[in-house]
Amino acid sequence: MTIRRLPPETVNRIAAGEVVERPASALKELVENALDAGAARIEIDVEGAGLTRLIVSDDGLGMSAEDLPLAVERHATSKLSPDASGGVDLLNIDTLGFRGEALPSIGSVARLSISARKRGGEGAQIRVEAGRVSAVGPAPFSTVSGARVEVRDLFFATPARLKFMKSERAENLAIVEEVKRQAMAHEAVQFSLSVDGKAQLSLAAETPGDGGRLARLGAILGRDFQTNAILIDQTRDGVRLSGYAGLPTFSRGNAQHQYLFVNGRPVRDRLVGGALRAAYADFLARDRHPVAALYVDLPPTEVDVNVHPAKAEVRFRDPTLVRGLIIGALRHALAGAGHRASTTTADTALAGFRPEGGFRGGAFASGGFSASRAAPGWSGTGQYLPQQTWEALSTKAASSMALPGVADPSGRVEPAGAEDVATGAPDAERFPLGAARAQVHATYIIAQTGDGLVIVDQHAAHERLVYERMKEELASGGVKSQRLLLPEVVDLDPADADRLSRRAVELAELGLVLEPFGPGAVVVRETPALLGEADVGALVRDLADDLAETGQALALSERLAEVCSSMACHGSVRAGRRLSAPEMDALLRQMEATPHSGQCNHGRPTYVELKLADIERLFGRR
Repeated sequence: MTIRRLPPETVNRIAAGEVVERPASALKELVENALDAGAARIEIDVEGAGLTRLIVSDDGLGMSAEDLPLAVERHATSKLSPDASGGVDLLNIDTLGFRGEALPSIGSVARLSISARKRGGEGAQIRVEAGRVSAVGPAPFSTVSGARVEVRDLFFATPARLKFMKSERAENLAIVEEVKRQAMAHEAVQFSLSVDGKAQLSLAAETPGDGGRLARLGAILGRDFQTNAILIDQTRDGVRLSGYAGLPTFSRGNAQHQYLFVNGRPVRDRLVGGALRAAYADFLARDRHPVAALYVDLPPTEVDVNVHPAKAEVRFRDPTLVRGLIIGALRHALAGAGHRASTTTADTALAGFRPEGGFRGGAFASGGFSASRAAPGWSGTGQYLPQQTWEALSTKAASSMALPGVADPSGRVEPAGAEDVATGAPDAERFPLGAARAQVHATYIIAQTGDGLVIVDQHAAHERLVYERMKEELASGGVKSQRLLLPEVVDLDPADADRLSRRAVELAELGLVLEPFGPGAVVVRETPALLGEADVGALVRDLADDLAETGQALALSERLAEVCSSMACHGSVRAGRRLSAPEMDALLRQMEATPHSGQCNHGRPTYVELKLADIERLFGRR
């Protein structure tokens, strides 16, 4: 078989198949070029899902007439400079683009027109049609500097690719999502997007920094996220993690609202999914997902951006460091949030009071678990003494005086006299969760704050308090293990067995003692006592899968957390139990002092706060 050199046009079309997968990927390349050129304003116009026409205009540095022919030549770029020896370091890239493939690839499959102007120069234009480059000519240009790239009839030169395009709506959604990602990564840049003549996005430039970034995230992810996000900002060994993550009670049903940016580059990485799952493991059910926008900044030499044709993935030199930083920073921020719950819980509650609203529920479902339907006792191997826990809590009550307004067994609330309310621990209203005023249906505590009221689910709240104490006990005393009467040998892929063996010390701290048993197996000698009669083979295989995918033994820690959560659930005060006024106030004070008490172990809110102004609106007083 004779070896032939492919024509340049064919080479460009092959390259275009990797770089320009769909209109959104072409847009990504053009926007990144504008950002690398220092643009402060980027305008995007789309017609026919980007297949008919796609225009990106910017006010960046621009290009001269001499630059334009090189701009459409393969592997010609202004973003890489040779060193003294003439070599180029591909592991020290601090720009979004660097290969010099985007414009020639687009020009090989579409009708491309580039107009540009450098400061102090004249406007110029070049055209490329299916790989054929025209001569450079003069062109009017309204701004002092910048570029305007117009792509028409994308993929007209490769009709087969058009058959693989999705619907116009799907392609438009992909374009909007791409612009949102770029705008989230660069809050100081003004973005506007028009689709078929209709404005889709108009994002003003924000002040660089945390405040401007949160404002940009709020404009894209919604004002609810802006209100219910917690700041992330930690540095470890030269790697900085910043950004915002939503409170556990502000969660979604899928992981599409999780964003990672590395040195200003939007990327998709399995690392962030596993890290978020580990950080929120104590707070969310498996079918709920946190909302987060995380920004990793590190030296360019510590990350390889040249591992994916579309530069959508990166490879960290030390992924363990980055993963540990994400988990640690998120856990620290969540702990700092204290008992705070999302404001959307109050919005949902208020909607239920409005005649035209109607409460739909389901916002905090967690896989079908219901505290009210929980079994009365726990059947696992461990035991917990709920009465002792409650007695320890209730001793913190300031007095044994009964508080007026405590519900009777029928669920009625007896109204309290004005003189009684005035003497009922008025100072407690200054606390964040206020002073307990009543218990309704022997399940919910009504507390009065200085500017509203709080409704607390007593079972969910106490469940979180018990769970947090159990975690402290486990951390201080370690996880007790039980020796198997007959050690169990688990056959695995040799690579999986090696991963587990290298993590044997870490697993032993969690109560699982194993060791290598030949090239493709491990022998398990001890398992965590909390798990009781566990399926050892299934557990070890799940651990091997976790280590292969995320580098963490999530399966074991999650199972231990599930057992502790179940023990806490059945070891906490039950719904339907009458509480005294000191007990209710003690519960509120403990919630204020306990991290994460704003949600139960299953991700549902433990309390809802209604402001007096909102209540007055319900009754037409405002």
